[in-house]
Amino acid sequence: MSNNTINIFFDVQELYYLPQYLPVHHELIKRGQGNTTFIFHHGKFDTIIEGIIQKENLNYIWVENKSEANNYYKKEKADWIFFGNTFPHLDEVHKVSKTIQLGHGVGPKSSYYTKSDTPTTVRFVEGEYRTNRLKSMYPDNNFVDVGFAKLDPILNGHAPTFDLESLGLDPLKKTLVYAPTFYPSSIERFPKKFPEDFKDFNIMIKPHYFSLSQEKYKKQRQLLEYWSEYDNVYLAKVTDYSLVPFLATADLLMSDASSAIIEFAALDKPVIWCNFLQLRWNYKGIFAYRFKNRMDKDYDEYSKIAVQSDSYEALKDNIKEQILNPTSFSKKRLQYANKLAGSLDGKASQRIIDYLLKNK
Repeated sequence: MSNNTINIFFDVQELYYLPQYLPVHHELIKRGQGNTTFIFHHGKFDTIIEGIIQKENLNYIWVENKSEANNYYKKEKADWIFFGNTFPHLDEVHKVSKTIQLGHGVGPKSSYYTKSDTPTTVRFVEGEYRTNRLKSMYPDNNFVDVGFAKLDPILNGHAPTFDLESLGLDPLKKTLVYAPTFYPSSIERFPKKFPEDFKDFNIMIKPHYFSLSQEKYKKQRQLLEYWSEYDNVYLAKVTDYSLVPFLATADLLMSDASSAIIEFAALDKPVIWCNFLQLRWNYKGIFAYRFKNRMDKDYDEYSKIAVQSDSYEALKDNIKEQILNPTSFSKKRLQYANKLAGSLDGKASQRIIDYLLKNK
């Protein structure tokens, strides 16, 4: 491989890392300046991943676990390896390759910051605010502000959207997306008749994939599946692994402690923050400090980037008001989206590839 090209690996421990990785992969392939390989970890969604591999025409290998991935990395010696989270064998990998941490979201959980407890060669970060915070927490680590690559396809007008009619929805109605996280979540605080209250709208529900896949969130799944029986509801399948088409299709987003709020606000469309969460008993009362520890201080910024709803009743009123006046919150929304997601020029992937080529 010549000096002006690079060999990149993407470590895909979880399916939901892909929407962040793919724009970077596409940018490198478009330039013809290197090769990419996706390292998929076997799990319950292998069949779905095989479909994505085919559709995206990816070079790939499968591994059973992190130990097997580590052996592959030491043998193949890529120029750069992307990780979406921590990786236990970085000291060994660093003997043969440089590494990158590229987080899959920009949510308010404290884990966003603590992922840097084990430093990669570089961590790409979304915006000056987060970069400065990370630098103050980890002064010896290397952080580079590039923006949020996942949004590049939407900001550049290349994102796929849904054909509402093919999903059984009404193209003449406004479309709401409800994108709750798995914990702490607002799902359990929504009434069973939720779709009836919004019968004048299409409702697309895009839960976190843990809500769809993990046994301990079975009750959430039962409620989600009940709602999906309504004519005006489309419940995302596990194959709908990316939030991007939902963001590109919707007129309004409602969410809770999720990165989706910042991602949608960055597109300058109305966002409602569902600040009524179902907390486990060990997160309440004298244990409230556990909730505070799980959520970062950025959690407070959500009341500034979105219209806050402290109850389901307030949510109903806020949705009607925001659909009628979608630009009423625009200035604040973009101000805080820039703060929490970085530059919104659609060039995050370009900046990433520029850095990797320059620092091979």
